[in-house]
Amino acid sequence: MWYLNTLSKGDHAIIDRVEELTLADPISARLGELGFVPGERVEIVATGPIGADPIAVSLGTSRFALRKGEAARIVLRRPV
Repeated sequence: MWYLNTLSKGDHAIIDRVEELTLADPISARLGELGFVPGERVEIVATGPIGADPIAVSLGTSRFALRKGEAARIVLRRPV
């Protein structure tokens, strides 16, 4: 598997799914509400200066700042 937190600045991929780390994981649910859903294209726009945290992500016309732990829930596939 390949996760959003492993990408570098400028990399992009397609969301395969958002994994729940616990039963009824509120962070995973919120990511889905924000639009991190299967089939959406995501791109890493920028990374933080220390440990690459947070990660700035482009999703459609929106940008989000995610912590690496949040991004680790997002499973990706390569764009076709």
